[in-house]
Amino acid sequence: MRQRESFSARAVLALSSTALLCFISLCSCFSIGAFSPLLPEIGRAGALADWQLGVVAGALGFARMATAVPAGWLAGRYLGTSLCASPALMLAGTVVLAASSSFSVLVLGRLILGFAYTLGTVSGLIALLLDERGPGASVRLNIFEFSAMIGVLGGLGLVGLLPGHWGWSPSLLIASSPLLLILAAVPSICRRFPDASRAPETRASRTSEASRGDRMSVTLWTMFAVGIVLVLAWSAVSQFLLPLRGAREFGLDRGGGSRLLMLAQLMDLVALLPVGRLADALGRTPVLGFVIVVLGLGTAAVGLGSFPWSWRAARASGSASRAGCCRSA
Repeated sequence: MRQRESFSARAVLALSSTALLCFISLCSCFSIGAFSPLLPEIGRAGALADWQLGVVAGALGFARMATAVPAGWLAGRYLGTSLCASPALMLAGTVVLAASSSFSVLVLGRLILGFAYTLGTVSGLIALLLDERGPGASVRLNIFEFSAMIGVLGGLGLVGLLPGHWGWSPSLLIASSPLLLILAAVPSICRRFPDASRAPETRASRTSEASRGDRMSVTLWTMFAVGIVLVLAWSAVSQFLLPLRGAREFGLDRGGGSRLLMLAQLMDLVALLPVGRLADALGRTPVLGFVIVVLGLGTAAVGLGSFPWSWRAARASGSASRAGCCRSA
């Protein structure tokens, strides 16, 4: 009886922790989704060349890559502080971005956002995995991923609903306002996820993990290479080609660009679970090869096709990028 009560208590605690982490992820990703539809307006307001727009758009991804290891180190030792610092840094980066009057300050704001987003994502994953391992962990990881995707979708939808005559700066700030909800929840986050709340792994467990890592080196390098290809293609489409082509060649306003990007994000959501089951049934290699081909065709259609083809390609790129990322993992 006591064992059953203890198990129930752990399950309730894990569920409440997952809900809090998903709340953080959901609110954080509004600012990520709100940026892409505003890219054409940012370029016009600052008289930026295409290469400068590319640097501004790509700065977030570069910061995420460059700070992944430091963020993991910080989150592993100061979990609660990292979870609380991430939304504060995201808010600071958003304010810097919205208040910027030069190309260099725009890049700085995006770099801050990239580091903050990485810190929050890595901290959330560590908190989920430390809470309770086993079969339930994969379900919670899926829910955590869904919350981030819905947050991006919410940011896209919210910025598309704002009046078009509002400038991109106030629109970005308003669309990123859910970050304030996380700041209000900081006391709860600190109580639930105190720093150094878990003991470090034992030397034996680290040794066994290292020996398994040697056998997995080829798989890990393959995952790394496939991930780079998928992310480069997806970021080129969602962060650059779709918003700029939509505004310049297809005459889409902010709302139209948001709806186009929302379509890709919706396909991202729809494809997450079914493609996973398909890969389990057919094997990862054929499914991964298929989605890479679909992603390549979608990227080419977005860059070269007419508006109907770009619309279809956005759906194909969204579903293929999610499927590929899931299967390479």
